Amino acid sequence: MSQLPSCPSCNSAYTYEDRQMFVCPECGHEWTAGSGSDAAGSEERIIKDANGQPLSDGDTVTVIKDLKVKGSSLVVKQGTKVKNIRLIEGDHDIDCKIDGLGAMKLKSEFVKKV
Repeated sequence: MSQLPSCPSCNSAYTYEDRQMFVCPECGHEWTAGSGSDAAGSEERIIKDANGQPLSDGDTVTVIKDLKVKGSSLVVKQGTKVKNIRLIEGDHDIDCKIDGLGAMKLKSEFVKKV
């Protein structure tokens, strides 16, 4: 029996092999046999807009629907152009500044690339 690698996510030793994938029963993380623990940190998440176009830092996007600003009575109107976006980790994956509203975080599913 060969030695199975530890989970790259939680370092659990109780991993098992399922076809070409390794699975951790403790945290549920799955990874391919070709990717090791050093490859897990180098995975790059691709963020896409509402139309499936990949976004990158510095892009200009347009808001596709009216968005209420939480904690205030302001609304980001449909068609608002947002320049020079920054991609971040998390649920709201776009960090930007909107004229008249200031710094804001948006979800990529509510924007389209210009």
